[in-house]
Amino acid sequence: MTSTTGTTTYVALLAAVNVGKRKVPMADLRDLLTGLGYRDVRTYLASGNAVFDVPDDAKDSGSSDAIAARISAALADRFGFDVPCLVRTGAYLEAVIKACPFPADTLEGKQLHAVFYSADVTADRYADLDQAAFLPEEFRLGEQVMYLYAPNGLGRSELAAALAKPAGRLKGIQATGRNWNSVKALAEMASGAA
Repeated sequence: MTSTTGTTTYVALLAAVNVGKRKVPMADLRDLLTGLGYRDVRTYLASGNAVFDVPDDAKDSGSSDAIAARISAALADRFGFDVPCLVRTGAYLEAVIKACPFPADTLEGKQLHAVFYSADVTADRYADLDQAAFLPEEFRLGEQVMYLYAPNGLGRSELAAALAKPAGRLKGIQATGRNWNSVKALAEMASGAA
């Protein structure tokens, strides 16, 4: 979302942080992003979500991939381990919500998930899965996102486990997931509604 103040609002989605020894405290993440010149930095939960503004005249303005690479490099320098990071605009998150193929308004947040990809993913990557075998669980692909409906939650989802295997299924693609409550909250933060 572009504002009238010469900035664009972005959302950073860090993968696999704050589990095990891969700790990235949210206060440190806010400091790091502010140090990179980003403005109005705010975080959501402790699972690696940040919303921030990038001035339109910044060298990486307009390129989600460039911003993600810059953040990942800064995180590696500061914490000593690689942190995959996907960056999307607030407008992209709003579009993901509007394009949801499932009745999101009638579901609990834990029943619906969005898995964000670093590039487009086509159905042929999942051609070996018999989706009917997992019903009522199901997934649909969107623009650099997978919508995953797991009525009993992700922890009990046989489909989610099958999607994660084989390990090379998403070779060359970074992915990180969020439950629907987080997707909506991040979109609201990016729009200034939160």
